[in-house]
Amino acid sequence: MSGVTLDHVIKRYGATQVIHGVDLDIQDGEFCVFVGPSGCGKSTLLRMVAGLEETTEGRITIGTRDVTRLDPSDRGVAMVFQTYALYPHMTVQENMGFGLKMTGHPKSEITRKVAEASRILKLDDYLTRKPAALSGGQRQRVAIGRAIVRGPEVFLFDEPLSNLDAELRVEMRVEIARLHKEIGATMIYVTHDQVEAMTLADKIVVLRAGRIEQVGAPMDLYRDPDNRFVAGFIGSPAMNFVSGTVQGDTISSAGLGAPVAKTIAAQDGQNVLIGLRPEHLAITAGGAHRVDLTESLGGVSYAYITCPSGEKIVVEERGDHRSSEGDMVNLQIDPDHLFLFDAQTEQRLR
Repeated sequence: MSGVTLDHVIKRYGATQVIHGVDLDIQDGEFCVFVGPSGCGKSTLLRMVAGLEETTEGRITIGTRDVTRLDPSDRGVAMVFQTYALYPHMTVQENMGFGLKMTGHPKSEITRKVAEASRILKLDDYLTRKPAALSGGQRQRVAIGRAIVRGPEVFLFDEPLSNLDAELRVEMRVEIARLHKEIGATMIYVTHDQVEAMTLADKIVVLRAGRIEQVGAPMDLYRDPDNRFVAGFIGSPAMNFVSGTVQGDTISSAGLGAPVAKTIAAQDGQNVLIGLRPEHLAITAGGAHRVDLTESLGGVSYAYITCPSGEKIVVEERGDHRSSEGDMVNLQIDPDHLFLFDAQTEQRLR
């Protein structure tokens, strides 16, 4: 078993605390993604699992072993970084097998493990090349292959696709997802890109300021966020938020114009934030909402709209008839997909 458990893990740098009592259970074979904005602590937490950052308080367990105070080499983990860190004078084959060579493994075993990793990553045609003769995506595959050859219990990825262009990022996301299915190892992956998180993860951990905001399967977080932060972070384009006030059985909103039926328990007079995803809104001609820009992506368009209140909203449009810049429109709301958040605490009202 190679699951990972964090038990009230804390990290301090002097008097500054950056990780605040994180509790997390990652199952054996699970693909877990840490996601959040820059500075939220996701890379620090990953490096604590790897042993590259000392854990100030709490306990880290891999399988049945307490690894909190173990050296990185004794933890049974392999880490893939944003930078490829390949030796330029070595071939692909030599780079992938170098770690085993340094630890005294027999040449026959190194050759066998490199061949297996090369097969999985489709690197057979590049084994005699040096890194300078490879593309960015191929170099990252070599870095992943070097990790596979070590046979770790847990793979750790720290924003491994950040240096790749958009097309290669998509290609490598598919490669990493396929790799996880083929080898079935526990993987922890750090990214600030929620699209990567939604694509790859069995479990997403949303972090903010060194604390876990919510943990769950990708679509569970998308459909059932606990607070405004998670609702706004998961989903692309992001969820729209418009101010409102509960008045009896309705919610009045200067941004939306017409009152919205109250379908969730909330107190009369309570200030709320109405959350609406772009795909749960529609546009009709005529009205007080101005289309500032229409972003056409072919099969789908996004209309960027200014409300009468000055608040901004994005609406997804499909079909042959779509809005244009300068149009004055009305918004149609799907009440079954409306989210309410307390305006002060930003917690979800259910």
